[in-house]
Amino acid sequence: MAWKPSEISDQSGRTFVITGANGGIGEQTTKVLAGKGATVIMACRNTAKAQEVADRIEGDVRVGGLDLADLSSVREFAENTGEFDVLINNAGLMNIPFSRTKDGFETQWGVNHLGHYALTGLLLDKMRDRVVTLASIAHRQTPKLWIDDLNYENRRYQRNLAYAQSKLSNLMFARELQRRLTEAGATKRSYGVHPGVSATDLFARTETPLDKISKPFVRLIGHSPARAAHSSLFAATDPDADPTIYWGPTRLRGSQGPVEPASSSKLSQNRDLWKRLWEESERLTGVTYKF
Repeated sequence: MAWKPSEISDQSGRTFVITGANGGIGEQTTKVLAGKGATVIMACRNTAKAQEVADRIEGDVRVGGLDLADLSSVREFAENTGEFDVLINNAGLMNIPFSRTKDGFETQWGVNHLGHYALTGLLLDKMRDRVVTLASIAHRQTPKLWIDDLNYENRRYQRNLAYAQSKLSNLMFARELQRRLTEAGATKRSYGVHPGVSATDLFARTETPLDKISKPFVRLIGHSPARAAHSSLFAATDPDADPTIYWGPTRLRGSQGPVEPASSSKLSQNRDLWKRLWEESERLTGVTYKF
């Protein structure tokens, strides 16, 4: 039998922090967890939009301001957050034109990976249970990780490769964090998951003509945001979920289906690159983890 959110036990007394929760998969994840009795903190850049979403959801749902493109905002959010149980690194940008974050990072990598790397490290001591980081089947689309030029200082910007690099980084980060937690004898866990393909607003922000036609096409091959949220929900709540497994849909080359152990690229399994990515992330953000 395929896993379903109906299997989630009562989450009363547990608090979840979800980045980018004001739409798409994040909103659906918030709705299910709040419905199970959890307190959910929606960590979003656009707090007005997030509050509108929160007001539509029954349960204990709160909004906190977080801009992953600004490390000062990440630090402020972390400082103002009390103890909680689960962090879900859900927010992301996809295939956008070239730009840089406030701190000078290429925006897709800066937001999708570096912002979440910094946030997780700054919140690790306050987190009681686990962190779930959303990667993507798109991590397969990059032939390498340009570890010496992650910020596009010396190569031509290709938006699809920049997105793939950021998602590969998400998966490598989740795995390296779990390796370090295990090595330290910690009981906290780190999960890497992917949601499959879903017609969220990610497909309407590329600032190209594709914005008008992508979502209808994606609906044909993918599944709904509610179904896409299953991977995050499973990893965030199942007490027996194995953190060494990459969880996500496997049908239609990972585009849709129930949550199962999913395959990942050979590149994503390179432990030397996990370590080098971690060291580079630490250097660029100034965030050092304490295990």
